[in-house]
Amino acid sequence: MADLGTNVRYIKGIGEARAAALEKLGITTLGDLIAYFPRGYEDRTQVRPIRELTAGESVCVRGMVAADLTAYRISGGRTIAKTRVVDDSGSLDLVFFNMEHRRDALHQGDVCVFFGKVEDNLRRKQMINPLFEPEGRQQVTGRIMPIYPLTAGVTQGLMARAARQGLDACADILPDVLPDRVRQHHQLCRIEYAYENIHFPESAEALDLARRRLAFEELFLFTIGLERLRSRREVVHVPPCGGVDMELFYRALPFTLTDAQRRCVEEALADMRSGTPMNRLCQGDVGSGKTMVAAACVYFMVKNGRQAALMAPTEILAQQHYQGLAPLLENLGIRCALLTGSTTAKTKRSITQQLESGEIDFAIGTHALITGSVAYRDLGLVVTDEQHRFGVAQRAELAAKGDHPHILVMSATPIPRTLALILYGDLDVSIIDQLPPGRQPVQTFAVTGGYHQRVYRFIRKLVGEGRQAYIVCPMVEENDQLPDERKAVTEYAKKLQSEVFPDLKVAFVHGKMKPKEKDAVMAAFAAHETDILVSTTVIEVGVDVPNAAVMVIENAERFGLSQLHQLRGRVGRGRHKSYCVLVSDNKGEENKQRLKVMSSTSDGFAIAEEDLKLRGPGDFFGSRQHGLPSLRVADLSCDLSLLHETQSAAEQLLAADPALKNHPLLKARVELLFELNADAMN
Repeated sequence: MADLGTNVRYIKGIGEARAAALEKLGITTLGDLIAYFPRGYEDRTQVRPIRELTAGESVCVRGMVAADLTAYRISGGRTIAKTRVVDDSGSLDLVFFNMEHRRDALHQGDVCVFFGKVEDNLRRKQMINPLFEPEGRQQVTGRIMPIYPLTAGVTQGLMARAARQGLDACADILPDVLPDRVRQHHQLCRIEYAYENIHFPESAEALDLARRRLAFEELFLFTIGLERLRSRREVVHVPPCGGVDMELFYRALPFTLTDAQRRCVEEALADMRSGTPMNRLCQGDVGSGKTMVAAACVYFMVKNGRQAALMAPTEILAQQHYQGLAPLLENLGIRCALLTGSTTAKTKRSITQQLESGEIDFAIGTHALITGSVAYRDLGLVVTDEQHRFGVAQRAELAAKGDHPHILVMSATPIPRTLALILYGDLDVSIIDQLPPGRQPVQTFAVTGGYHQRVYRFIRKLVGEGRQAYIVCPMVEENDQLPDERKAVTEYAKKLQSEVFPDLKVAFVHGKMKPKEKDAVMAAFAAHETDILVSTTVIEVGVDVPNAAVMVIENAERFGLSQLHQLRGRVGRGRHKSYCVLVSDNKGEENKQRLKVMSSTSDGFAIAEEDLKLRGPGDFFGSRQHGLPSLRVADLSCDLSLLHETQSAAEQLLAADPALKNHPLLKARVELLFELNADAMN
């Protein structure tokens, strides 16, 4: 008898060849197969009269074949076969390419159900290569059919047949991890019904029931796993930090911290005094002052006699942090060092020795901080900048250089609080929701491509006043091939240099460049050696250039709202009035709404909420590297209320049974899901 770990090749009707094809999709066991859910569905239940068909829709038609197929050859050695079907309301042409075998399947007078996409062909509608079955013997029409993500060598038909065989093989062995009390209280269907109807729904209502059950289970497991991670973290005891007179630090600053910054500092210091390791996310808009929160924590830790380290994703950002923080902290008696990939071998040896002996209190750098030879005398605080560029593993690798050090993560990507619970579930969240006084909002305009000449004149005017400009263009896609960002950026930069701004200095940067090349281009721009920088979103997390006063974003419809806001944050960082110009010819209502939001608010959290409504969480999850289990069914843009429901259910269950002793199946599934994270966080 099969179990969920059985290799799919042993499932009746699959065999070696199909198993090899399925392996390309990551499907090797029966459990993998039934958990490989459709990405969408085709409703083949609606049969429409021919007269009511509309071009562009995919629909079923019941009709009689008016004539035998007529086949002939066309250019390139291909064949084409045609016939016509009729019903009481009209006629429809059927066209089959390279499918001569259909000649034996369709004959004049046959009554069949056809499914396909309707197209206009002069006076008459047509379907190209439709599916068809004799009426009364239907298997692929008259039902809601799953549409699966595929790879080369795997067709929808193969996938659907394999899923059917998989479900039949495990009908009686599906374990239900949800406790009966939870399932009944939340009116959820049984697991067998959910799996059957997520793959082959009896109706739209059955699909909704199945989806809700599986989404609930996914979020329930997720919430329990996160709570278990937190509880494991909290059982670690470290010596609590002592009191430090923070007023000395605050008085040394050339400005006053905002109330939001002070609140975040106090939350972090309370963590470090608690006797358990801090794991905190400090999240705030571009320019909200996260770095000063980190500086306060570094000061607090060093005055407690321990060391601190700050890791940034690029050399240029590490240098920027060093230039901003070292003078301030060294005036307060804190010895600082910069350690990156380009640090000379001699200097690196010296810094490594001083870190190990404790002569250096605070190291700022890139992943060079976690290379094998670097050791610390007593690393008490780890700060990582821009969390979405680091994974849990890298954070853990730096943390492993100390004995359960406190961890502070800084992120400039505003995320709705509910989503932050999922993205950063292993962290406590502090939010800086205030900008420092005097910071001017970036004035934002949405225009069409017809305004290009005016935009170029505006750039020229600002450059003439001594300012600099960014121009961001998205990657282009040609002939359905992979996007070529190198071509998009270099060709646009060449055109601007030769045709539009021949007297100015235009540079370009893209993600395919080597890190040193990118850093050199950014450093030259920061030093005002170039006037205009053409880039892809590689500058989304970039060096601070206070002199840059205009950001032009081409094809703005191709970016998510949060990404647009992040890009806009590259300007307005100095004392000059700054501008963002969003160029888009997309006249769709959704795009108009997005551009209206961007033009009317500079509040990153309001924009993130709107992005979640308009596009769902894809924008936030797109570059996710934190190692938490992915969500396959739950959609956070639609399932926020379900998330709250599952959190409540999980809290109640864990309050009664914290170690899940009475729920061994649930415990095993959670530990399997969170295996990597449990290792990383302990």
